[in-house]
Amino acid sequence: MIHPSILRKQRLLVVGFLVLIAATIVVSLGLGYSSVSYNRIIPTLLGNGTFKEEFILLSIRLPRILITLLAGMGLAISGAILQGLTRNDLADPGIIGINAGAGIGIAIFFLFVPIEVTSFVFVLPVVAFAGAVMTALLIYFFSYRRGVGLEPARLILVGIGFSMALSGAMIVVISSAERQKVDFIARWLAGNIWGADWPFIVAILPWLAVLIPFTLFKANRLNILSMNEPVSIGLGVSLEKERFSLLLIAVALAAASVSVTGGIAFIGLMAPHLAKALVGPRAQLYLPVSLLIGGWLLLFADTIGRNLAEPEGIAAGIMTALIGAPYFIYLLMKK
Repeated sequence: MIHPSILRKQRLLVVGFLVLIAATIVVSLGLGYSSVSYNRIIPTLLGNGTFKEEFILLSIRLPRILITLLAGMGLAISGAILQGLTRNDLADPGIIGINAGAGIGIAIFFLFVPIEVTSFVFVLPVVAFAGAVMTALLIYFFSYRRGVGLEPARLILVGIGFSMALSGAMIVVISSAERQKVDFIARWLAGNIWGADWPFIVAILPWLAVLIPFTLFKANRLNILSMNEPVSIGLGVSLEKERFSLLLIAVALAAASVSVTGGIAFIGLMAPHLAKALVGPRAQLYLPVSLLIGGWLLLFADTIGRNLAEPEGIAAGIMTALIGAPYFIYLLMKK
């Protein structure tokens, strides 16, 4: 049973982060190369703005804000699952190679497969998922030992090795491609929130709408898997089955998120860790908080990045790396 004071604290944090997200959205809507007066935001959203105001807010900024918010949430839950499965606070879909697998899948598809404009947006998450799943299966295979099962620490190390190997493979793949296509892949690798349009929201939303509630439903299983193996087995949990199903969910969330934002790292590392520090290690408590922290972190990073160096801005992936890399080093030294 969860103590009422902890539940009350979690609810206050959820409300607090919702308010923080709403405030960041308002600030983000007003800031940019073409600024919009804050007293014009609500009238414009209600359909009473000028053509310029409606174009800036409804066609450019609002879709980008929603994409970063959704992708940050997906990456945060993916990171939370991976940290629970590996029992390691350093796990992150960007660090252990899942994002790199999605990236190599997207690069091969974009460079060598004929693209139909009408279906490209919706095919992209599927392609990213296929690349990420193949990578995750290889990582799982090399991390598995007969008679022992999946070794969490080994999974982290193998994943880091695959991430480095796939980064090298990406360079080989794009080295002979057309300049225009190489530019797109380079922007994707930098995490340059390229899918900032309404169809991309439609493409990513079903993945998150199904997989995030399913993860919340599996919260108790994640709690058990976070314990040592004899305890998990004693509680009647099928370790390999649960690990594999949750690993697939983490892969799908990460792949769907990065397919429209590009290579974003460290969100899945920081958000769950901060949530656990605030409300404790029980998945029922920290998963909803982690969800909101992840969405806010990526939204905040993108808002700062696109206004630091106008008009192009700094890629959100670079901004999250600037924030996340020191935090990763801190965790590494602490552990």
